[in-house]
Amino acid sequence: MAKSANLYARIEPEVKEQAESILDALGIPASNAITMFYKQIILQRGIPFEVKLPSARPLDVSTLTGEELDAELEKGYGDIAAGRTRSAKTVFEDIRREHGI
Repeated sequence: MAKSANLYARIEPEVKEQAESILDALGIPASNAITMFYKQIILQRGIPFEVKLPSARPLDVSTLTGEELDAELEKGYGDIAAGRTRSAKTVFEDIRREHGI
């Protein structure tokens, strides 16, 4: 089928630049990536990924005071002392499994 429809969207320049840089490295033109996204919407009958707020907000250490950072570090030390740890291998295996990587 001939490509004859146009799509115009306004996005933040930084988002566009970062995404196009990654697509360039992959050798995928932006128009092809958008076509793939639209085809996945059709196949999935919706957005092809979860759109939700995370259950726990990631900790942004740059916003913590010195005392708050110390408290977070103490929590980590407490987990280590109590044996509440997992190997990096296990963590990465879980991430790969959960995200189908």
